[in-house]
Amino acid sequence: MLPRKIYKSLINNQIMAAKKKHVFGYELLLDCYGCTPRVCNDINHCYSFLDNLVKFIGMEKQEEPNVFRTDRKRFPGKDGLSGWVPLAQSSIVIHTLSKHDFISIDVYSCLKFSNKKVIGFVRKYFKPKRIEMQSLERGKHYY
Repeated sequence: MLPRKIYKSLINNQIMAAKKKHVFGYELLLDCYGCTPRVCNDINHCYSFLDNLVKFIGMEKQEEPNVFRTDRKRFPGKDGLSGWVPLAQSSIVIHTLSKHDFISIDVYSCLKFSNKKVIGFVRKYFKPKRIEMQSLERGKHYY
């Protein structure tokens, strides 16, 4: 058994190390190219994606997903869908460009999640030919 002073010092060092590694949130940015034709313009499919991804990665919705069409007259060449679902942990956002079968996805959460699981889920739902990924740690100095 360690003397009390040494034990307290070890515990304090472990707590400080954990705090140094702790960040406020995690963000996964995905750009999906060559997605299955017509999914970029399918409101029900994109709604289902947002709704089911929340459950799949073990998060909790604050509200139901909201998906809407981009006005093609106001934004020529940018027609598609935009949607998001607010999470108790943060949010998931999707933007599509129908003309190019392109989808941009942003998953942001204060709880750690598996990038690999999210990417697998995206592949299943949209079948992109190529995915570019960026993974960020947000609020590194928050704690």
